[in-house]
Amino acid sequence: MFSKSKINEPGPKSAEADKPAAPSQSAPAATNKSNEFKASAPKAKPPASILSSDLHVTGNMKTTGDIQVEGTVEGDIRAHLLTIGESATIKGEVIADDVVINGRIVGRVRGLKVRLTSTARVEGDIIHKTIAIESGAHFEGSVQRQDDPLNPGAKTTPTAKPNPAS
Repeated sequence: MFSKSKINEPGPKSAEADKPAAPSQSAPAATNKSNEFKASAPKAKPPASILSSDLHVTGNMKTTGDIQVEGTVEGDIRAHLLTIGESATIKGEVIADDVVINGRIVGRVRGLKVRLTSTARVEGDIIHKTIAIESGAHFEGSVQRQDDPLNPGAKTTPTAKPNPAS
């Protein structure tokens, strides 16, 4: 009686379920599943890479992701979002879509959006599309607005003028 009810249920017949699947049929299915997983994997945004306060890096860094620096870097940094912590010191050029400066930078800063917080200390030029400087930030250098600040060959917009700041 039980076998009769199983035959009427939707799905593979008991004779088909007992047979092992052919290897050529299961391999493409596994490949498709892995491709589907790989296709969906880049959608999840990885967390920012954090360089701790006791870390001293000598050399250039480049990523398409986010970096949070709490230590010292002697070299150039290129990233999507770059956050400079209050205890951090960067000696080199910084290039990122978004730059948030809480610490110290000695060198040029290039970014679509650049933000100097009240604890920021920047010694160098800032080339930006948009900029925000909080009260209390220390800045020595010039400021230039460019439509494409990430491209070193881009021209300055006609209204931009170098501004020495206090």
